[in-house]
Amino acid sequence: MADFSSQRSKEDRRRRSFDTELPDFPHDSSVLLSEDQFLCSICLDVFTDPVSTPCGHNFCMICIKTCWDDCQQSYCPLCKEKFTKRPELKVNTTLREVVEHYKKKSVLDKPEVLCDGCAGVKQKALKSCLDCGVSFCKIHLEFHYNVSKFKKHKLINPVKNLEDYICQKHEKPLELFCRDDQMCVCHFCTVTKHKNHNTVPIEEESGQKKTQLGKTQTEVQQMIQYRQKKIKEIENSVEIRKRNTENEISDSVEVFTALIHCIERSQAELLEVMEEKQKAAERQAEEFIKDLEQEITELKRRDTELEQLSHTEDHLHLLQIYPSLCRPPHTTNWTDISVDPHLSVETVRNTLSQLQKSLNEELTKTINEKTRESVSTELKRIQQYAVDVTLDPDTAYPFLILSDDGKQVSCGDTKLDLPDNPKRFTKYSIILGKEGFSSGRFYYDVQVRGKTEWQLGVARESVNRKGETTLSPQDGFWTVILKNGNKYDANENTPVPLSLGVFVDYEEGLVSFYDVEARSHIYSFTGQSFTEKLYPYFNPCNNDGGKNSAPLIITPVSNTK
Repeated sequence: MADFSSQRSKEDRRRRSFDTELPDFPHDSSVLLSEDQFLCSICLDVFTDPVSTPCGHNFCMICIKTCWDDCQQSYCPLCKEKFTKRPELKVNTTLREVVEHYKKKSVLDKPEVLCDGCAGVKQKALKSCLDCGVSFCKIHLEFHYNVSKFKKHKLINPVKNLEDYICQKHEKPLELFCRDDQMCVCHFCTVTKHKNHNTVPIEEESGQKKTQLGKTQTEVQQMIQYRQKKIKEIENSVEIRKRNTENEISDSVEVFTALIHCIERSQAELLEVMEEKQKAAERQAEEFIKDLEQEITELKRRDTELEQLSHTEDHLHLLQIYPSLCRPPHTTNWTDISVDPHLSVETVRNTLSQLQKSLNEELTKTINEKTRESVSTELKRIQQYAVDVTLDPDTAYPFLILSDDGKQVSCGDTKLDLPDNPKRFTKYSIILGKEGFSSGRFYYDVQVRGKTEWQLGVARESVNRKGETTLSPQDGFWTVILKNGNKYDANENTPVPLSLGVFVDYEEGLVSFYDVEARSHIYSFTGQSFTEKLYPYFNPCNNDGGKNSAPLIITPVSNTK
């Protein structure tokens, strides 16, 4: 049996100048593997049905069996470890899958290199020799493993552009790397142009470069993961925006439908009023005409009497009724009596004013109902990010009183004897939640009933805990504040209603406050840039002689109906 270990040096087996990256590796695509790791040291070809010996080395099933069949005792051809009993060999299925994957990838990625020593039909080259400057198949490569003179030659995986691996000036293998000039050189280059330069074996430089490539690849993979995560966030935001848009469209249609109905109803009411005014004017005109016609009848009768008396011969009768005939008849003074042909401007104005009032009331009512429904839906969505917040006693202002379960805090009148530490607030009656958040979304509820002053929100980890500061995003605070029992501010003196819910979207830079009971949105900080942990922020404010003694209570989140 030939000594297979002499065919290939340990350095040749384990270290190669030019490694091949194995993309799409089934388990870890970041691993860099050389072709030699897939070669059987007996047949010098890629494994076929690879098996592992007890010492951990791998061979083709047929190769190792043939080797042992020719020997009296079974041993490892590489490390020479002897086995008292011939090992029972089984195909290493995992290695076989990797080798098959490598074979397929090699066929796709590598151009076929043919043996320069073959005459006639050329066989596929197994190695290229940098010293000979040619490529050899398995048969013609044998003398490089058996002849001492050729064992020192530099063999690499077969390549077509072999000249790129040889120094064009000295026609020697490029075995060293000049770190001063950042280029590959041969040994003769180190005694001429690159004399006294910092040169190392290309294997060493390649190893360092691979380490750096590994770090760079990790960074690239992290960048890919971040961007994939960002894509999901954007797609999620678009989906939420789509649902919100659909809801807004639906709500707008309902609002405008209600508005149209209100206008139609008000228009009908206006037309009814105008028609009633017209009918009233017509009734008035009929009465005027009736009175005028009655007066005309009376006047005609008087005219007839006067005509008759003007021709009478009964002088005594004329003289007797003359006084009554000469008196003016009982008629109405029609000088200032008329029916206005135009609709009263005041009437129209009053009617339109009433219409506008009705429209405003109905529209406001509809919008408020829709807003309430929308906020309720929004609350239901964000409450799925509810977290269990517990107060951190190590951050508590010395006058604060905490419940045993860490869910309630109020401010007392007596300073407690507490150890000072970097986390504790010593200037203001502040306490933070135990857990900080540096990504994602979170939501929590706080009961504030019975209090005349309080502050709620979130604070970044690096806020000033010992001295003067302001409750502003610039100083790391995003809060809503109750003052004087009835005035609510969101840092910037913006009046807001009662707050019970706090929601944070770290990536979106959003901090929102909600009155859960009223199902109303209070205030939102948008477009913020968070770069460190955020902690739930609580400030029950001073006791105020017992007026503000009620605690802030962290309550379990119950989904909004």
